Amino acid sequence: MKTLKEGDKVPNFTVNDQDGNAISLSDYKGKKLIVFFYPKANTPGCTAEACNLRDNFNELQNQGYELLGVSADTERKQKNFKEKFDFPFPLLADTQKEVIDAFGVWGEKKFMGRIYDGIYRKTFVVNEKGIVSRVIDKVKTKDHAAQLLED
Repeated sequence: MKTLKEGDKVPNFTVNDQDGNAISLSDYKGKKLIVFFYPKANTPGCTAEACNLRDNFNELQNQGYELLGVSADTERKQKNFKEKFDFPFPLLADTQKEVIDAFGVWGEKKFMGRIYDGIYRKTFVVNEKGIVSRVIDKVKTKDHAAQLLED
């Protein structure tokens, strides 16, 4: 599986958010979109990352960005995560890995000597035409918004 890189066109997708609403890439046509992938809702790193984006959401919106969080968690888990931390952006419940595969962020990971398959923590900035304009491979969970705003 190939990871999307700068200049690649993002394939359209339709996946349910935490409330069961179908969200498609085409919903964001003509808008700048930040798609951030995180391994698992309610884990320390993912919580720090999403809360940092929440705390800087107004600034990101002022720069013209919409946000989408994506993991393979169920709608129920995403809903709990969103409500617990009051996130102002949708969280996609990509249980079939449609978006995860489209962006190429699933693969072998190592953690504490264990090898397993999982979601890479990556963020993609997609321009108004659906083209990847930037990829952040090394996400700083506690300071992620600053990485996005440093253009």
